[in-house]
Amino acid sequence: MLEPATLSVTKGGCRSMKGALVTGAGVRIGRALAMALAADGFFVFVHHKDSAAGARETVAAIRKAGGKAAAVKADLASVKQTEALIGKCRAPGVALTCLVNSASLFKLDRAPTATAADFDLHMAINLRAPLLLAQALARQLPAGETGLIVNVLDQKLFNLNPDFLTYTLSKVGLQGLTTLLAQSFAPRLRVAGIAPGLTLRSGSQTDARFAEQHAANPLGVGVTTDDLVRALRFIVATPSYTGDTLIVDSGEHLTGRPRDIAFDKKKKK
Repeated sequence: MLEPATLSVTKGGCRSMKGALVTGAGVRIGRALAMALAADGFFVFVHHKDSAAGARETVAAIRKAGGKAAAVKADLASVKQTEALIGKCRAPGVALTCLVNSASLFKLDRAPTATAADFDLHMAINLRAPLLLAQALARQLPAGETGLIVNVLDQKLFNLNPDFLTYTLSKVGLQGLTTLLAQSFAPRLRVAGIAPGLTLRSGSQTDARFAEQHAANPLGVGVTTDDLVRALRFIVATPSYTGDTLIVDSGEHLTGRPRDIAFDKKKKK
């Protein structure tokens, strides 16, 4: 856990609790990251779009564990709602200093059949929204404070394959944006990325197939949300870390898969 001194900020001559906005925090990886930040003393704003029930569960779990949180709703495909989201992250005695971009659209398409609509939607949610949120966070950051943005990427960026084409393109863009924002907003903001490997079962994966694929990497050990939490905590606690990405995938990006792991037929030897 972080030292208490790192979890408050001077704003208007008063000490305020540091706040963090985690997008897509009602479910899956976003929930795990939100829970960790709350456990470390942040007031967490739990963003959701359609998963209101999940967001309520995340908030309830944080409060039950002794933390502080509130749910905020926004459609990240909407410019207007995205631009307004940071302004909705308000609570008495809380100063928003941290943004974790975890929300992501992940839809299967490939080059021969990818549509303009899918392209635009992936770019809006996965790339444009993090930019707009970064701009808004920087505008309201308390004077003299250094903020932090963490973008959740994907090990696919370091092991490209043609599946999930527009999703992958949006994450390639987000990786570039991570570097550009770190350059543009220094020293007011640090910006870093976390690139997970296969972490949670999704889509049509059976439990057996997930277990097989989860360990199909050089270390033979599947990535867990605890691994991603450790990566986030390292970034939060390391003031000199910015402009780079932690790959947390048990070496999956070293395998040179020609297909996404959801379709790769290779089995662990």
